[in-house]
Amino acid sequence: MSVETTMEQRGYTEEEKHKTLKRVVGSSFLGNFIEWFDYASYSYLATVIALVFFPGEDRTVAVMSTFGVFALSFLVRPIGALFWGNMGDKKGRKWALSISILLMSGATFLIGCLPTYAMIGVGAPLLLLLLRMVQSFSAAGEYAGAATFIAEYAPTNHRGFYCSMVPASTAAGLLVGSLFATAMFNIWGADSQFVTEWGWRIPFWLAGPLGYITHYIREHLEDSPVYEQMQNDLKAKGLKGEDKPMRTLIRKHFRRLVISFGACVLNAVGFYAVLTYLPNYLETTLNYDPASASIITNIVLVVYIGFIFLSGRISDRLGRKKMLVAACVGFIVLTIPAFMLLSTMNFAIILVVELVMCLLLTINDGTLSSYLNETFPTDVRYSGFALSFNLANAIFGGSASYISFWLISMTGNNIAPAFYMVFIAVIALVAMVLSHEHTGRDLTEVE
Repeated sequence: MSVETTMEQRGYTEEEKHKTLKRVVGSSFLGNFIEWFDYASYSYLATVIALVFFPGEDRTVAVMSTFGVFALSFLVRPIGALFWGNMGDKKGRKWALSISILLMSGATFLIGCLPTYAMIGVGAPLLLLLLRMVQSFSAAGEYAGAATFIAEYAPTNHRGFYCSMVPASTAAGLLVGSLFATAMFNIWGADSQFVTEWGWRIPFWLAGPLGYITHYIREHLEDSPVYEQMQNDLKAKGLKGEDKPMRTLIRKHFRRLVISFGACVLNAVGFYAVLTYLPNYLETTLNYDPASASIITNIVLVVYIGFIFLSGRISDRLGRKKMLVAACVGFIVLTIPAFMLLSTMNFAIILVVELVMCLLLTINDGTLSSYLNETFPTDVRYSGFALSFNLANAIFGGSASYISFWLISMTGNNIAPAFYMVFIAVIALVAMVLSHEHTGRDLTEVE
């Protein structure tokens, strides 16, 4: 039975279906936006946060310490994935998303309230790490849950397009965070007293009211028609829902889980490398003009959002597997030449290079969420998505910036991170070759 049929059984008119889908997409967009606006603010304000929480150290060491906290917080992502995936499959997508947004936005808000190192010493960076771990734990359910919620509401033939709203909200969060940091630096200066004492806190404080709005919208939605249909079918047969989704996922769908993890590793490294590491790479490693680097980043993020929607639409026609394979091949062939061209220090060349890398990433990013939803059956869909996606991000994503800086430090080679990305792309390509195509299937039919 299709999504459309299930919503008709609820008594929805065509207009009500459209309004409900808009609210689902809107709440998912906003929730994911909050998460990535926070990450963008943390990344683009890394040099300021380094001064606030790691003063007295060499600038490069302080920035590495800041990204070290960023990477460590990702270690709790698999734990969060286990919890939210389990609860999302047991208690429903709506329940998991409504609770996770409160925890995520609350922890983000409190980061903006933290005392500095000058106030309480080493306790400041420890509290920063603690709150980032709470934020990361709750965020582990946000991306997967939002994408699953949309996929289970979206029309089958437009699933790729609607699911692309989730990575688009990611780019929107990064763009607004980048614009905020750029405006603040241009008006007051990165080392000004206002920025180091109060300015860096503002983007984290904004998560409070935005999180409550998202929670309110989700509380007034029904759970996804695909999930409710599964529950009704079980009830009609006198059966209970899955009691331990994670155990079922690992016992019955382990091969799918491994392949999905392999598909996610390129997204994890590529996303952080292209959209958050490269701006820091240009400024810290190549000593490129920070203002020019910010302009390039903002242009790339605007184009990225458009590419994301285009990628989602194309995947509905060509299929997810072809798109993901194409992204892998593109990264393998073009990453090393791209890093070489960055050292030209030419604005136009750097912009073109980043746009090409951005296009490759959107081919992957705009397709991945619909691919993962079509890979797992309804009873373990949230769990399968959350675990494969967050495990890849925990191991490879959060550490991408730190590893890139470390590789350059150890080898003395400025393009060392490019070889790392190529290696990751090869892993993802092997996974995709082993995967199956499920584009166009009704989600109730995935077994």
